[in-house]
Amino acid sequence: MKKQEIKKLTKDEILKNINKLKKDLFNFRFQKINSQVINPSKIGETKKIIARLKTSLREKKNA
Repeated sequence: MKKQEIKKLTKDEILKNINKLKKDLFNFRFQKINSQVINPSKIGETKKIIARLKTSLREKKNA
């Protein structure tokens, strides 16, 4: 998800995306423990997207 896509989202959409990505990250952790991770870089990528969404959410709350 790119910055431009994130800027177009509403607060509710951002919160839904954050919750979905947190669930995905939770599942990635279990896959990592069981050595079933298909693409290990997805974990870091998911964390970065969550951080971008949280930053955008904070900017919208302050504005």
